[in-house]
Amino acid sequence: MKSLTEQEIRAAFANCTKGEAKRLSVPRDLADRPWDDLDYLGWRDPQAPDRAYVVIELDGRPRALALRCPSPAFGQMRRSMCSMCMTTHTGGVSLMVAPKAGKAGQQGNSVGAYICSDLSCSLYVRGKKDAGVGARLPETITLEEKIRRTVANMSAFVAKVTA
Repeated sequence: MKSLTEQEIRAAFANCTKGEAKRLSVPRDLADRPWDDLDYLGWRDPQAPDRAYVVIELDGRPRALALRCPSPAFGQMRRSMCSMCMTTHTGGVSLMVAPKAGKAGQQGNSVGAYICSDLSCSLYVRGKKDAGVGARLPETITLEEKIRRTVANMSAFVAKVTA
């Protein structure tokens, strides 16, 4: 993924108003992010733990979504799999819900997916971040195929929200 500025990120939001995009919390460490290892940029809002955001490049331009998610639950021991990167976690996957873009979202329609709670799918796929013992099930596909699958899954989620 190419590096993005705060202004590019704020302008890319598809499922919130310009005012909401202007007020949301964008990471201050954008220059320090491992852009070459990211298929999408994802972060949780430090001031509002029930909010998260993702930005992915589609058709050569960034597309961003605002998400709602539960606060991380301590002591949660159920093992779940991320629907984006197929990493399994014990307590590290959350149902993230995005209001649909436009009139459908204003009417309360939304789309949800189970995603790594820390939104670090790209790093789990590449082995740069460890989700624990047994987090990556053995697969016969290559790293490039895993990366393409993760991008395709996130792109499909964004398409459902913006359709």
